[in-house]
Amino acid sequence: MMSKPTGTDWKRLAKADDAHIDTSDVPELGDDFFEQAELHLPPKQAVTMRLDADVLSWFKEQGAGYQTRINKLLRAYMLAHQRRALK
Repeated sequence: MMSKPTGTDWKRLAKADDAHIDTSDVPELGDDFFEQAELHLPPKQAVTMRLDADVLSWFKEQGAGYQTRINKLLRAYMLAHQRRALK
């Protein structure tokens, strides 16, 4: 899915040093904000997936949370391709 162009110079921003970003119009978040903040994670969906036995075995050998690690790797792959599509 291709996003509409925003007019933002993403390449220039990617090269910019954070110290040069003007955040003067962004208020600081106080304790009240964090006391009331709620974490909303994307919903998970159970799937049946066929993986090569050695790949699955390697992830399981890394210990508990192997499904979460696989999900994080797939998300990183997805985001990289989405960024590439925006360029």
